[in-house]
Order: sequence, then structure tokens, then C-alpha cells
Amino acid sequence: MFKKKETKSLNLNQQEIATLIGYGYEITGEISGNSMIRIDGKVTGNVTTEGGLILGDKGVIIGNIKTKSAIIYGNVMGNVQAMQLEIKKTGVVNGDIKTETLEIELGAQYNGKLEMKQLIKAEEKALKAV
Repeated sequence: MFKKKETKSLNLNQQEIATLIGYGYEITGEISGNSMIRIDGKVTGNVTTEGGLILGDKGVIIGNIKTKSAIIYGNVMGNVQAMQLEIKKTGVVNGDIKTETLEIELGAQYNGKLEMKQLIKAEEKALKAV
């Protein structure tokens, strides 16, 4: 009766990481760039990246995130805007989320408002068929 739709997990873990902020490092200020970034330290400030973001389980971001794809293992205290977002079981997000696709593992924590856009392309195809 019901079919479980299989979704592909984000493949950020297989991409080359151009920027790494290691555990024990603290950065205060805005971070922006085009390539993939992994944060295992602490960032106080907004993070904007085109390539994607992985926040490690010991990573902390106090600020807003804007990216194409993100996998959250650590803690975010701010809003997240991403086309694809995964919050893993160790992840905590305290802030609003705007995304097209969202996956939250059992055990993850999320406190805030959620806004999910519908796929406009599917609606346009249906209208063209009529």
C-alpha cells in the first residue's frame, strides 16, 4: 500500500574538502567561499559556502549557515539555509531551517521553525501536460 521512497544520502563525505577547521581551533568572523568546508572546531559568525558543509561531531557554529548541502554532526546555534540538509544523531540545531530536502536521524535534536519549499519543477511539468 505504501512504498518507502529511497533517498540518496548526501555524498559530501566523498567530496574533496578544500578547507578544514580542526578541533581545538576557534574562529570569530564571517566565513565565505565556493568550495567544500569541514568544521571540527568552533566558529562564531556566519558561514556561507557554495560547495557544501560538514560540521563534525565536536564542531560548533554560533551563527547562520547558508550552503547548497550540509551534514550536521555537531552543534549549530543559528539559522540554516540549504537545498539539502542532514542532521545526524549527534547533531543539534537551535534555529530556523529553510530547505528543500531534510533528513533527521533518530536521536538528533532540532529546535526552531521549518520551511520546506515544494519542487516547482514538478508543478510546472504538470501544468504543461494539461
